[in-house]
Amino acid sequence: MSKKEKEKQVPETELPKETPAAETAQTGTPEPQAEEANPLLEELETLKANLSEQEDKFLRLAAEYDNFRRRTQKEKDAIYADAKADAVKALLPVYDNLERALKQETSDEAYAKGVEMTMTGLKKALGSLGVTEIDAAGQPFDPTVHNAVMHVEDDTLGENTVAEVFQAGFRLEDKIIRFAMVKVAN
Repeated sequence: MSKKEKEKQVPETELPKETPAAETAQTGTPEPQAEEANPLLEELETLKANLSEQEDKFLRLAAEYDNFRRRTQKEKDAIYADAKADAVKALLPVYDNLERALKQETSDEAYAKGVEMTMTGLKKALGSLGVTEIDAAGQPFDPTVHNAVMHVEDDTLGENTVAEVFQAGFRLEDKIIRFAMVKVAN
């Protein structure tokens, strides 16, 4: 053999050693990858925590919006009910005047019929709005719906019974628009 051929031949002892990655695959000890995996796991945990925090913020925002929506709807309904009550309250003096006109004696039948028809129309309109008259005459006195302006001693009526109604009271669903002005027997 020539000198050149001898140099080309490499003895087995001088063969390059296997790379660390190949060594890891064979031995099962991930030495260099463990150092790389640790920061990845930390980053994964950080991302999970951020995701959990963002989900929590989103759920809180959704709940806050839902509460806002319900609150504004309730306020809107309350404003509507108050506006309706105020409009009805403005019409009650007309009701009172028509009631007084019906109680007056008149010889003009057309006039009496016209006032009666107007009162019927007003009662129908108030009823369509949900306004009802508070029943007072002969009922037990209830300070939540009646306003006692006089007391009378009357043995024919029971104690704390409404003897006479001076002015009719009205309610809009559960809300009292005007208390009934009454005389109470003791």
